Amino acid sequence: MDLNGSVLQHLTRGECMRLVGSVPLGRIVYTRQALPAVELVNFALADGDIVIRTDAGGKLAAATRGAVVAFEADSADPAIHAGWSVTVVGYSRAVTDREEILRLEQTGLEPWAPGERDHFIRISPSIVNGRRIGAHPLVGGQR
Repeated sequence: MDLNGSVLQHLTRGECMRLVGSVPLGRIVYTRQALPAVELVNFALADGDIVIRTDAGGKLAAATRGAVVAFEADSADPAIHAGWSVTVVGYSRAVTDREEILRLEQTGLEPWAPGERDHFIRISPSIVNGRRIGAHPLVGGQR
């Protein structure tokens, strides 16, 4: 799609997950009291899943147990009107297996939020969509 000299490119699942893994922050979208809620979180990728570390007694942990959630990550450069956005939809689950928790603690995922954050949530991607917008590549010296 051509938008004023820009190209909108749909990304493969592999490219989407590579891009998601290149940034430290994303947004988790979940349902809280029957309404959509969005929170900015830092995360890590582990075995193809998105992993978030949070407070076990918090609203996010309670609302995401076994729920379908969305996760979005992006990067943009407003100066050149370029960037990408990836959305992942999948089931989330609390990590309760002690060995798995020990492995996830080794990923280096340290919560940015204050307080005790000893609860891990895994989001297993079922649907992955992404797109990148940027300038047309030069072809034959012309734009």
